[in-house]
Amino acid sequence: MVTIISGTNRNASNTLKIAKYYQKELLKKGLSTELLNLQDLPENLIASDLYGKRSKEFEKIQELVANTTKFLFVIPEYNGSFPGVLKTFIDACAFPESFYEKKAALVGLSSGKYGNIRGVEHFNGVCAYLHLHVMPLRIHISSIKTELDENDNLFKDDTLKFTNEQMDKFVKY
Repeated sequence: MVTIISGTNRNASNTLKIAKYYQKELLKKGLSTELLNLQDLPENLIASDLYGKRSKEFEKIQELVANTTKFLFVIPEYNGSFPGVLKTFIDACAFPESFYEKKAALVGLSSGKYGNIRGVEHFNGVCAYLHLHVMPLRIHISSIKTELDENDNLFKDDTLKFTNEQMDKFVKY
């Protein structure tokens, strides 16, 4: 099973738009995926699902993660790094079975001009600790507000070129 994780719980986020775009495009390439929107995390995740506790709401999410063999993380820039809710989600997942020796691809995005390079590298460090094998080609989409058309599709030639290359490699990874 392949799961795309929209790495924020922000309402109406560009992160979710990019996650859905990847899901649609990967399906065209023959890869069916699940989408985990971090908006669907239990509202009381910090109180209910950390340090060995497990709520019924999170059990379904944990099952999805445990059954996933490849992840694609879409990670927005928050204060020069990645969102705290993404780290909290990782911390809530069972270790080691959630991520250990599985595969991942990383997509960073930002409203600025660097596409969350720093946050993706920070998250790569977390992945290394988890023994989550990250595909070498990481994509950084900058100025995200100018990258999406009215249908929430990427349309700029250079962005399409690099995201398609990443998706083709992810399918084979």
